[in-house]
Amino acid sequence: MNNLSTLRPLRVRTIWISDVHLGFRGCRAELLLEFLHAAECEHLYLVGDIIDVWDMKKGIYWPQEHNNVVRTVLGKAKHGTRVVFVPGNHDEVFRDHVGSRFGNVEIVEHAIHTTREGLRYLVVHGDEYDAVVTCHPWLARLGSHAYDLLLASNRYLNVVRRQFGLGYWSLAGFLKRKVKNAVSYITGFEEAVARDARRRGVDGVICGHIHHAEIRDIDGVRYVNCGDWVESHTAVVEHFDGSLELLRWQDARGDELGLGVADMPLRRAG
Repeated sequence: MNNLSTLRPLRVRTIWISDVHLGFRGCRAELLLEFLHAAECEHLYLVGDIIDVWDMKKGIYWPQEHNNVVRTVLGKAKHGTRVVFVPGNHDEVFRDHVGSRFGNVEIVEHAIHTTREGLRYLVVHGDEYDAVVTCHPWLARLGSHAYDLLLASNRYLNVVRRQFGLGYWSLAGFLKRKVKNAVSYITGFEEAVARDARRRGVDGVICGHIHHAEIRDIDGVRYVNCGDWVESHTAVVEHFDGSLELLRWQDARGDELGLGVADMPLRRAG
């Protein structure tokens, strides 16, 4: 995974982002804005949970930065970028509008993207592979609230760390990497997604949902997860040679602001 800062422009064929969670206090919209302003692409996929309707039901939180993200995406769509929105479980209300367009943005249930090399990728948010969300939505919402509290703890913890001159550290990311059940869940999710991609006869799958950025091969299927813009601040890009790469955005100081992906090896796939 490569780190990028505002000092380097990014010109690629395709960008995938997921789990932005606009409307949620933990969303790092200012970092996403930096990324979108620095990036030029032909195709932009919004891979679900772009707007956190779940959290907004508890009270409206919509600062100017969140509005600016929407305006920037619509601006790209207006000026020649093909923008495709695949709703997730947190913005599932938009699934009622699948097949329509909003400000030149296509709303689809899922998409098939063909790379410059001719490889076919299924693009889907991923909540349909999550047995907890599919079978027990109330439990998923309970887990979402617990995750919100964990992220709030992250913010207070890192205020203290900065006072001591220490960099960002994610408690949520640490627990994801270390807790056995969390690791087992992530592995099970990835394998379920890869199995369905194999059944559909595509070369790979690009998804989000679990906030765990990754590119790896699973039994001959390329599994790609975009990560999120709450903790990891990651995106997947297709270069003009057809290769895929997982990128982590940095702020102007070059600080790594992230989930547990900070200690992951670089990911680039042909």
